[in-house]
Amino acid sequence: MIAEAGLAALWLGAALCVLQLMLSVAVTRSLTGKGEGVADQLLPLVRPVAVAQALLTALAFATLIWLFIRVDLSVLLVAQNDHSEKPLLYRFAGTWGNHEGSMLMWVTILAIAGAAVALLERRLEERTLIATLGGQAVIGIGFYAFLLFASNPFARITPAPAEGQGLNPLLQDPGLAFHPPSLYMGYVGLSIAFSFAIGALVTRDVGPAFARAMRPWVLGAWVLLTIGITAGSYWSYYELGWGGWWFWDPVENASLMPWLAATALLHSVTVLATRDGLRAWTVMLAVVAFSMSMVGTFLVRSGILTSVHAFAVDPRRGSFLLALLLIYIGGALALFALRIGTVRAGSRFDAVSREGALVVNNLLLSAVLGIVLIGTLYPLVVEAFGGQISVGPPYFNSAAGPVGLAIMVVMAAGPLMRWRREEIGPLLRRIAPAAALVVIALIAVKLSAPTIGILPLLGLALAIGVGVASLAPLWGRNLRRTPLHTYGMVIAHLGIAVSLAGMASESAFTVERLVAARIGDTVEVGPYAVRFAKVEPTFGENWEAMQASLEARRGAGDPTLLLPQARAYWSPATETSESAIMTVLDGQLYAVLGKQADDGRWQLRLWWKPFVTLIWLGGALVALGGVLALVGRVWRETRARRREVLA
Repeated sequence: MIAEAGLAALWLGAALCVLQLMLSVAVTRSLTGKGEGVADQLLPLVRPVAVAQALLTALAFATLIWLFIRVDLSVLLVAQNDHSEKPLLYRFAGTWGNHEGSMLMWVTILAIAGAAVALLERRLEERTLIATLGGQAVIGIGFYAFLLFASNPFARITPAPAEGQGLNPLLQDPGLAFHPPSLYMGYVGLSIAFSFAIGALVTRDVGPAFARAMRPWVLGAWVLLTIGITAGSYWSYYELGWGGWWFWDPVENASLMPWLAATALLHSVTVLATRDGLRAWTVMLAVVAFSMSMVGTFLVRSGILTSVHAFAVDPRRGSFLLALLLIYIGGALALFALRIGTVRAGSRFDAVSREGALVVNNLLLSAVLGIVLIGTLYPLVVEAFGGQISVGPPYFNSAAGPVGLAIMVVMAAGPLMRWRREEIGPLLRRIAPAAALVVIALIAVKLSAPTIGILPLLGLALAIGVGVASLAPLWGRNLRRTPLHTYGMVIAHLGIAVSLAGMASESAFTVERLVAARIGDTVEVGPYAVRFAKVEPTFGENWEAMQASLEARRGAGDPTLLLPQARAYWSPATETSESAIMTVLDGQLYAVLGKQADDGRWQLRLWWKPFVTLIWLGGALVALGGVLALVGRVWRETRARRREVLA
């Protein structure tokens, strides 16, 4: 009866979502003078209904987790994705390591986020808040319908099998416990921003108050997307054994596109909240950001892609998601077109100003977003018409790379500019130190590495310039009195510079060796001599492997042992490569063991990757900066409200 209880909770949550929409429509019409005066009677019900919906949906999701932990094989989803011999962590995280479970987690986070808005938001006008909750209900209804009619996670199977099929071994990693949840929370955070924009358009309330209410959600979503993408990149890097940190895979792009849109939205909403500018641009970006999260959900969950991330293979599910995509995006764009004329122009500013730099940066981010979107969808469109084309790293690197470097230039100059209006002379004097460092770095890198490519060369030089310029907001200030959100901006921009340095170094200086080695052979890779000491079998909880012992020595130093494995999982039967990675201050030595040839030699793939860890260190700094900015903004607004109450 546990599964039936979970399904009943899901149905009740869906019913309350419909009720939330009906109440929101009635109250909004009444408060805007377009309906009967029912606001006083119905208004007190909207927030409790949103909270009750979240509790019921969370109960349904908790029920599914319990079914996976218990390995209840009478539930079809559990039988297809669970196994009694799996470690507890993977029985728990395996709840969302499949199509139905991941979509239930999506809906649960959506409902909880809506309840948080209902409970915590007090800055918006009541009618705009109620319209926002109505917009959130519209999103929820579509996904509840998808779960209940196309992807029921609680469906039974009769007779129950003796054992489950198990989880994809590539997903049996601790990364499964936090990578998908962080991405989904980021996606849902953008849905809240989308609902705020819809609510403000409905009530014609686009202004600084609306932006201040939306900003924490955008910032939180951006932080979570940053964490999810950074963690996912490193998970793929060490788990798949391919030696790369980004391959421009459509599923990777599905998470990158919302992040790009959220980055543009974050800058725009900040201008609106603090300077009352970019009103229409902010609303449009809120729609685009959520649209990209919907596109990502469609790509990964529709079955249109074949990937370790893509679970659905039923065309009916893909059609359902496509319909939701068209309804939500089409409806939002139609509302935007109808109401944008009612959005008053905000404060004006000169082209040469910090606002102007943010606009240019947003346009460049939108250009990168367009490049990634076209490169991701074009092969799918061609395939739908019977053709076949591959769009890979050469296209993305050559098309998006130069635009990305232009973003770095604007990002370095932006914090050095004043709001509203900037004088060219003083600006050039402030930019001069960072520009001089860029030129010096260009010359130094080119002299030390004459064969380096143009993009890595520019990337390394600009990373230094951006890193120095990112500290500009702290120059000449009392550091003790500097607001926390300013430190957050500085650290986030510095993190971008650090990541850029890591990307450029990895691209320019990586050394790769692919050899067929016998036991006792020594292979040179970068500054290391790697001796192939032995191969022996080893076993885990649900796998067996051949494990190589590699002794890596740098110069006359002591050897370090690396233990790459060629694994074979029992359920489901799958072979994987488990890389061995040695991290040192100036890079990583990366080793993968392949198959044994008929002559007794083993395939060994070795990489020396200088400063590659800066990629993920920079991502962590970006996320940390976002957290500090979020805490600083919330703390500042909380103190301001307390002062108003005391006054």
